[in-house]
Amino acid sequence: MCKVKGPVRQWRYWLVLTASISLFVLHARAQSAAGGDPQKVLQDVLIAACAQKHTDFARALTSRNTEAFAHLTPAAQATLLKRFVLLDGVGEARAENGSDGDLNVSCVTSKVTTLMQIGKPDVRENLAYLPLTVKDATDSNDSNTHRVVMGMVRERGEWKLLSLGLLLLDLPTLGEEWDRAEMKSNEESAVAHVKELAEAIETYRKTYTRLPEALADLGPDAKGAAKSEKAGLVGTQLASGRQDGYAFRYVIVGANNSGAPAKYEIAAIPTNYGRTGTKSFFRDSSGGLHAADRQGAVGSEVDPKIN
Repeated sequence: MCKVKGPVRQWRYWLVLTASISLFVLHARAQSAAGGDPQKVLQDVLIAACAQKHTDFARALTSRNTEAFAHLTPAAQATLLKRFVLLDGVGEARAENGSDGDLNVSCVTSKVTTLMQIGKPDVRENLAYLPLTVKDATDSNDSNTHRVVMGMVRERGEWKLLSLGLLLLDLPTLGEEWDRAEMKSNEESAVAHVKELAEAIETYRKTYTRLPEALADLGPDAKGAAKSEKAGLVGTQLASGRQDGYAFRYVIVGANNSGAPAKYEIAAIPTNYGRTGTKSFFRDSSGGLHAADRQGAVGSEVDPKIN
């Protein structure tokens, strides 16, 4: 049997060692690439929130929150993104490298520019904590500056949003709270819109001595001239029959639509029962307003009356 001599044995040893080190480095780089930089991920999140890019924002959510975010109403999704940049509207995002390793994001709107500074992350195994400073770009004295620590977690090799300060980003729970708040607001708006439609119909009756054939007749004309087909008595959305999470139906009662004796009914139904509202509202032919939980169906005059 041929024995392996010393130099050859050493050469083989160094070859194996070098190969092992190379594989280790490649594996570490692959893990780093897959996980990404939590500081850069947070920068991308703020850019998406500023520009109201919901799909890009959702990529940085945990799997549990991603599913919950998809089920939020568009209004609730927009509200969440606005909270991240402390703005009320869509902005133009600008990213740049700051001093001392910070990353900056400017969110520019017609009214104000918000500057967000992301500090270096404190990484602890699968968790990362990043200091975030948010302020008005014109605030040189830091008189209205907000500071918070953003938490991130590594999930399936990628960094995902975990918390805003000590508050966990729990979208399933937040979604339920926002749904309840939005439903209450929508239901209050629905009552106001039913009354607005009734007033518009009565004004139309006095002007044209008959009832409008459809809600669209109450809407504005593109050219600005009021006429029986476009009386300009309500806004475009309400004239289309949909506004603030409710659908509105208008029906002439009986064959007569002319003069004072002509009667009508108005119904308001949630467009997404349980999400945009639970109550159905009904204005009967005598002007009485009723409300009840009809499971998304049209209400009627037998429902309890409201003011």
